[in-house]
Parts: sequence; C-alpha cells; structure tokens
Amino acid sequence: MLFVILTATFFARQSAVVIDPQTHSNVHMWTPVRLPVRILLWNTLVLVLSSVALEFARRDVACDMVLAPVRAIVGDPGERRFHLPWLPITALLGVAFLVGQWLAWQDFRAHGFRAATVGPSPFFYLLTGIHALHLTVGILILLYAAGMSLFRQTIEQKRIVVEVTRWYWHFMGLLWIYVFALLQFG
Repeated sequence: MLFVILTATFFARQSAVVIDPQTHSNVHMWTPVRLPVRILLWNTLVLVLSSVALEFARRDVACDMVLAPVRAIVGDPGERRFHLPWLPITALLGVAFLVGQWLAWQDFRAHGFRAATVGPSPFFYLLTGIHALHLTVGILILLYAAGMSLFRQTIEQKRIVVEVTRWYWHFMGLLWIYVFALLQFG
C-alpha cells in the first residue's frame, strides 16, 4: 500500500501547478531528472539473477524434502552430490543490489539531485530507499533460511521458510521493476 500511495502522490505532484507571483501564470514545478540508468539496469539484472538463484535453492530443498522419507526408511543419508549454496548466493546478490543502489544514489547526488529538491528526485530517494529497506529484510530472512540446518530445524520447516521467502523475494523483484519503470517513464 505504501508504494501505491507514493505512486499516487508522484503523479499528483507531477501534474501540480503553482501561480507565478510576477507573471500570474501557471508554472509547473516538476523538472525532469536524469536517472543513473546504466547502474539501475545492472541492479535490475542482479536482482533477476538473485531470483534465479533462489529458484535453484527452492528446488534443492524440495528435492531433499521429497527424498527424506525414502532415506529414512532405507537408512541412507542420501547421495553425496555437491550442492551450491544457493541461499547465500541469493543473499550475496541482494547485497550487490544494495551496493548498486548506493552507487546510484551517489551518482544521482553528484548530478545535483538531492532529496530536498523540488521535482521527482525526492521520490527517487524515497521509493528506492524503501525498496532497499524491504530487500534488507529479505536478505536477513535468506540468511536465516540458509542457517536453519545449523539450528537443527527439520527439512519441512526449512522448506516453508524458503517458500515464503521466495514469494517475498520475487515480489520485491517485481516491485523493483515497477519502481524503476515509474521513475524512468513516469
């Protein structure tokens, strides 16, 4: 809901006019800005790759859960195949996205766009900052899911955490694409 409210405010502020006291004419206060598109596109790619990595993690956990009853009956600890640490990889890609966001903010600020200026620049900082905060929560949950085996949690519990985290993470990815499109084309 927060992003819906910010979107409505974004469009309301974009179309707002004020009366110039000297000329008594309507003046738009909205001035276009140049986004650091190259950095933001790289960030988008990193977030998409993190979603792919999370899907691999989900598949590994689902496979382990399906095979767990068979392994318990046979007494076999399971095949000793190498598993990539997909959950930490996803978290690491999430951190790379946050570093990219910080670089985008630095580039934006270097071009004179501050959070306190008039126009779309406060929305850039607000929307991307709130998204980064939500993504940080997702990274913490990913790290918790990755460490569940250290806490002696069952495979069923781990699968639930990974599934819930997956929905949240993919939603954050789609929300990022929406925020980026809003700021670029809005």
